[in-house]
Amino acid sequence: MPQLLPTPWFMTLIFAWVVFLGFVPTKVMSHSFSNEPTSVKPQKLEKDFLKLTMGLS
Repeated sequence: MPQLLPTPWFMTLIFAWVVFLGFVPTKVMSHSFSNEPTSVKPQKLEKDFLKLTMGLS
């Protein structure tokens, strides 16, 4: 049975793992963002959330 011959399938397996472990992580990591905090301060809400949900003035 030709599908049990390891010669063509082994090289395909090795090449696929080289691609997945060599090239894909560098492509993915180039799109990651730094974990730097932003300098924008959060805005304070003018109305209280509980007052809005309960209908209180």
